[in-house]
Amino acid sequence: MPHTGGDAVTTAAAEGHGAPHAEPKALGMDATAWVALAMILVIAIMLWKKVPAAIGKALDRKIEGIRQQLDEAAQLRAEAETLRNEYQAKAASAEAEAAAMVERARHEADAIVRQAQADSDALIERRARMAEDKIAAAERHAVDEIRAKAAAAAAAAAERLIRAEMDPATDRAVVDRTIAGLGTTH
Repeated sequence: MPHTGGDAVTTAAAEGHGAPHAEPKALGMDATAWVALAMILVIAIMLWKKVPAAIGKALDRKIEGIRQQLDEAAQLRAEAETLRNEYQAKAASAEAEAAAMVERARHEADAIVRQAQADSDALIERRARMAEDKIAAAERHAVDEIRAKAAAAAAAAAERLIRAEMDPATDRAVVDRTIAGLGTTH
């Protein structure tokens, strides 16, 4: 079996050389003691150079940084909640205002419809009165026209009658009586 640099005692026993070899020692200490001494020395140097305090300070700074970040995050969250509440209030206010505007518009539309109805009723009444006035004026005009035609026809008929029944002698007698009647009335 080839030698792989393992434990010398195990290797020698495995090769069949007989008795195990003694571990190498320096200053009366074996390898395990030297490793322990080196560890103690490293720990002592770390304590002497105050490495744990430096590590603690570094951790404290890191903890403080994390606390500040958490505080900032909490503050940002509070601001975000405040903004959200403001926008919710504004949205609710806008919805209420929109509802009020719709209600006002509905009332105004109803008022406009009522006013338009009243205006159209007044216009219809005015036009009916104007039509009645035109009809009455046309009736008066027709009556006046008929009277004028009747008077003209009566005058023409009277003239024909007078011409047919009156001769110049009768005409002179009527004129004389009329003149005599005018003199006595004064």
